[in-house]
Amino acid sequence: MEQYEPDRLSPAQVAAMRRSFRNGRASLTRRSLLRASAGGALAAGGLGALSACGIPAAGNTEGGVSADDRSAQEKSVNFSNWTEYMDVDESERHHPTLDQFTRRTGIKVKYTEDINDNVEFFGKIKPQLAAGQDTGRDIIVLTDWLAARLIRLGWVQKLDPSNLPNAYANLSAQFRDPDWDPGRAYSYVWQGISTVIAYNKKALDGVEVKSVSDLLDNAKLKGRVGLLSEMRDSMGMTLLDMGKDPANFTADDYDAAIARIQKAVDKGQIRRFTGNDYTSDLTSGDFAACIAWAGDVVQLKADSPDIDFLIPDSGYMTSTDNMLIPNKARHKTNAERLIDYYYEPRPAAELAAYINYVCPVDGVKTELEKIDKDAANNPLIIPDKAMAAKSHAFRSLSSKEETAFEEKFAKLTGA
Repeated sequence: MEQYEPDRLSPAQVAAMRRSFRNGRASLTRRSLLRASAGGALAAGGLGALSACGIPAAGNTEGGVSADDRSAQEKSVNFSNWTEYMDVDESERHHPTLDQFTRRTGIKVKYTEDINDNVEFFGKIKPQLAAGQDTGRDIIVLTDWLAARLIRLGWVQKLDPSNLPNAYANLSAQFRDPDWDPGRAYSYVWQGISTVIAYNKKALDGVEVKSVSDLLDNAKLKGRVGLLSEMRDSMGMTLLDMGKDPANFTADDYDAAIARIQKAVDKGQIRRFTGNDYTSDLTSGDFAACIAWAGDVVQLKADSPDIDFLIPDSGYMTSTDNMLIPNKARHKTNAERLIDYYYEPRPAAELAAYINYVCPVDGVKTELEKIDKDAANNPLIIPDKAMAAKSHAFRSLSSKEETAFEEKFAKLTGA
């Protein structure tokens, strides 16, 4: 099990995190819109949190550390999630699916939108977890790379399958076996995040785009192509285009992909590397095509008939945000019941209809059709079997690899 390492971040890792704060999924999406007044403070706090020294290592306890489970005595559960990542009613004061859970079970949910960024949130909970203390939270939602780290540190609890019959039965096959949590012993997916190619039909003006190679090589698109500033997304899509598996690639494969993109940069093919701000470039036509996040494309397509997407024959990248139960949580059983509830088709459909990310629950389409037929037939929300078969995840990286790969990507992007 990995020990907590309070080493200082390399300049490249700091640059990567600042790109994420400034431009990444954390900066603009419905899920994680940063409040303008807090943005600078969060960035400073998050970076400081990861580079701070003096926190002791977590205990090497297989399966995490439990507290006395107070679920039977205390009918409550504390749920920390990202902003704009839960259904709300028209008053914007109630969450219908959570209210239904409480009416059914008698368990009150204290729902808090206190996750604005993975790094910043890690800084909040790290001192308690490292000291073996309760964080005051029973469920936390983290992106796969940080979820993997907490599992390696032994800071989250192993889940009880007997409390998760719906989750076990209904989790989509494409999310069942990540290399960082085989068999989902410690985590279940909240939502999936897909990386695809988006394009503006009017700006393309008849130019055909089918692959990342077209983005990097077609001279008719020179200066009108965008790549993402998130390393795993742009590099993963490029590796796929080169016939490499992002879940099983070598350092030489990575270097070849860097060289592939560098060639396009040198000849002026790529207009710029962006975070969510690519949406304005795409709708204005400054980008004819770009690598994009599917959750944004769903919204853009609804607003503009010129915007569309494609899945390359080589495949596309998928990451996940994941529900975990931290060590010493007081209401583990209640937390597992809430996790399992969101793997019932009806609540999953109600959530998917509102937030428009990739739903990880099999069997949800029939229920979603009753709420929103367009969403039910949108493969960016409910991937069909052919699309799901093309999804790929970026493999876990060691600390050494993370530093080396981010340094090379930072040099490529000019960060």
